[in-house]
Amino acid sequence: MHFDIEGKVALVTGANRGIGKAIVTSLLAANVTKVYAAVRSLDSAMSLVNEYGDRVVPVHLDLAKPETIAAAAVSASDVDLVINNAGILHKESPLSVEAVHALTDEININVFGLIYMAQAFSPVLAGKGGGAFVQINSAASLRCRSDYTTYSASKAAAYAVTQGLREKLKPQGTHVLSVHPGPIATDMAGVTGLVNDAEPPSQVADSIIEALRNGDFHAFPDAYSKRIAQYYQAFAENVVEADLIKVS
Repeated sequence: MHFDIEGKVALVTGANRGIGKAIVTSLLAANVTKVYAAVRSLDSAMSLVNEYGDRVVPVHLDLAKPETIAAAAVSASDVDLVINNAGILHKESPLSVEAVHALTDEININVFGLIYMAQAFSPVLAGKGGGAFVQINSAASLRCRSDYTTYSASKAAAYAVTQGLREKLKPQGTHVLSVHPGPIATDMAGVTGLVNDAEPPSQVADSIIEALRNGDFHAFPDAYSKRIAQYYQAFAENVVEADLIKVS
């Protein structure tokens, strides 16, 4: 399904910085009518309001608090496009004494938060004719680095949920997009120590707009993720995106 963002209303979680802020900027430059900046602290989105005026509407949303997600879906009942960008990362290997705690925390935000977002907003999108739901996953969902095993595990789970959403939301006309960035120049890149290899967050934003227009399910925005895509794309097309239930 192709989705043209021009003239649409969007909601972006984690909109106050990094990839989320770049997504807001790119959406507005591409003529989205309005963006709900979904953030934990409304004050953190004021710089966007100061720059773009009433085209940006801050809304309180915390992925760890399902009640705020449900409330946001009521406040932003006119959205055509939902981009779930917010997430957390812990630097833990599977042998770390903190591994279970870290994974529990990451699953709570990166996976359960995604599920709550989909459950709250899919009826809203259905009411707007389908719209689009975008999940910012990670190249880490496809390739685990041992020091970030718990993060990779949570993003692999989020990717599985995104695949399930693609199938379940298709009948209502909702296009689902899974985005898999590699190292991007954000605060998270500083945690991973990959700052030297990081690319601008605007590349993620631009790849989302392009993938939606093309009707793609996957987006690989940067050089690192594109290298993975060279080998993964055939599997994605023939397994992930294929209907394997049908027998020829």
